Amino acid sequence: MVEKDNVLKEKIFYKGIAKLEDAYIFAYDWLRENEFDVTEKLYSEKIQAGGAKDIEIKWNASVKISDYFRITLEIAWKLLGMKEVEIEIDGQKKESNKFSELSITVKGILEKDWSNKWEPNPIHKFFKELYQKYIIPQRIEEKQDLVREITQKFTDEMKAYFELVGKKRPS
Repeated sequence: MVEKDNVLKEKIFYKGIAKLEDAYIFAYDWLRENEFDVTEKLYSEKIQAGGAKDIEIKWNASVKISDYFRITLEIAWKLLGMKEVEIEIDGQKKESNKFSELSITVKGILEKDWSNKWEPNPIHKFFKELYQKYIIPQRIEEKQDLVREITQKFTDEMKAYFELVGKKRPS
């Protein structure tokens, strides 16, 4: 069975104007450029009485770092009260979205024995425990540090994206 270490959980909050499609593409492209395989597990859209939308999106993004270790980012988007708006930037009208609240939760996970090579029988499982406890504990810590770094880098990029978008909007 795959062992999962929840290494880091980060949360981003944004309230204001941004185009959801652009943010979605930005996040997806960043993950693909960093060699993650991205799977959309959920896309749910609920329309409120006033026409605003609540949207929930869940992604699993994984990258293999060895035959034994894999990094997975579980990314959950939650958008409340999203409405279509028209804004003016540099004299040009553009369509965008206004959010009552946007939150993105990112969980950085280190998966050990992600391909289940050590689990077929009890003897292999026993040796796997010995391997992890006595032979590679330092390597596990290094991989956990890498998970922290990548998770933080992704959240920093998303925060920077929304900061830039927020500065573009008119007062």
